[in-house]
Amino acid sequence: MGAVKTKRMPRAVREQQMLDAAVRIFGRRGYMAASMDEIAELAGVSKPLVYLYLNSKDDLFTACVRREADALSEAVRAGVRTDVSADRQLWGGLRAFFAHTAAHPDGWSLLHRQARIHGDPFAAEVGAARAEIVTFVTRLIAAARELDMPEQEAAGLAEALVGAAESLATWANATPDISASQAAATLMNFAWAGLGGLREGRTWSASVVEA
Repeated sequence: MGAVKTKRMPRAVREQQMLDAAVRIFGRRGYMAASMDEIAELAGVSKPLVYLYLNSKDDLFTACVRREADALSEAVRAGVRTDVSADRQLWGGLRAFFAHTAAHPDGWSLLHRQARIHGDPFAAEVGAARAEIVTFVTRLIAAARELDMPEQEAAGLAEALVGAAESLATWANATPDISASQAAATLMNFAWAGLGGLREGRTWSASVVEA
């Protein structure tokens, strides 16, 4: 009896098929529990073919992290219009962020949880991708004429905003019936009200509670 032949397809397509399967397995089971056998089975290919294309489990995991990080960054950037006010730009970016993490829960789990707990180089890959998003948000805040704040202060606010968005995305994915718009509105209510105060020159002072 002859060997079962798989349908021939372009290498790039086959590789994406393998990455799709790997993201699903890694995202749900974690790096250590995931096996190359089940990834190959889900992808509909042989395990040797996975190794031929992607070399090792480490390289496969790294490729998944890079692909998912690039896709998330691209989604956020695409969601921001530059011809609208600062709050509408932030709203567009947040809504795109939550829409993407909701549509790709395994990819988000891979980035936000799995890659970070296995040390370098995986955590470094995620850290670099996160830094790009923080820089992008920093520029949005710093460029807002109505806020008029130093870039260093904008960077701190961007770091806090991205951290809040990450936690909220995980919560939203685990909470039934929370839409991307609802999650984005929650963070806008939390963050933009504070930015609005800065816009009007109102800042919180410890003297209010220490007096």
